[in-house]
Amino acid sequence: MGDRRLTAPGGADGSGDHPLAGSAAGRTDGPGGPDGSGAPASDAPGGHPLARTAPLGRDFFDRPAHEVAPDLLGRVLVHGPVALRLTEVEAYGLPGQDPAAHTYRGLTPRNAVMFGPPGHLYVYFTYGMHFCANLVCLPEGMGSGVLLRAGEVIDGTGEALARRGAGRAVSGRDLARGPARLAVALGFGREHNGLDACSAGPPGPSGRLAVLEGDPPGPGLVRSGPRTGVSSGKETPWRFWIDGDATVSPYRVHVPRRPRGTADPAGNGPR
Repeated sequence: MGDRRLTAPGGADGSGDHPLAGSAAGRTDGPGGPDGSGAPASDAPGGHPLARTAPLGRDFFDRPAHEVAPDLLGRVLVHGPVALRLTEVEAYGLPGQDPAAHTYRGLTPRNAVMFGPPGHLYVYFTYGMHFCANLVCLPEGMGSGVLLRAGEVIDGTGEALARRGAGRAVSGRDLARGPARLAVALGFGREHNGLDACSAGPPGPSGRLAVLEGDPPGPGLVRSGPRTGVSSGKETPWRFWIDGDATVSPYRVHVPRRPRGTADPAGNGPR
């Protein structure tokens, strides 16, 4: 994909192109649609071949997170008009066992979705500015999941770009590179917490959520290593990514925040 710079259609750059043009969300299949009603054929993207593969069922997620995580690589995550191919994920384990997991200390109002049925979306707000998203694993009551860290947008690029800000140029590599950018590209917010990726029912607030079969990489292309930016359980090698993919985010070691007025051990003075 390289470093090609992209700008948002649909008004963000004044082009007037609709961001859903070319996707199934913005068209009908022939006169009157597939059932003669005139309704759109689907609320999911349809321009890219991988965005038309079959959805994964709940059984896929009803396993330990560290088994689900590598199997998510190459799968296509669809939310409304945007689809992306997952290239980097992190697994988080059980309460009382994985100190890096949001569920480590047990059930709370914030993490309740993580203790629900597998295949649901757990969205949380972090650093006072970003949303991040996980997919819940294991049976109800267990409290485990996979953080969605990075991906390549393969459909609905105009919509994903528009969410980054009007007229802002973003490289295709960076559009969903990192968990916060991925959440922006897919339009995830607090209102999407608990959305079911395995439901055949009505779409959520911004369209249907689904994980499609996609095109998983060969075993030789899957790499694993320590999770990034965590202070506890940082040696657990549950970060998984596709080797050589440009959209994978850089590894970052957790740096504890220093109280204001204290000295920096690196010699940079007080904060």
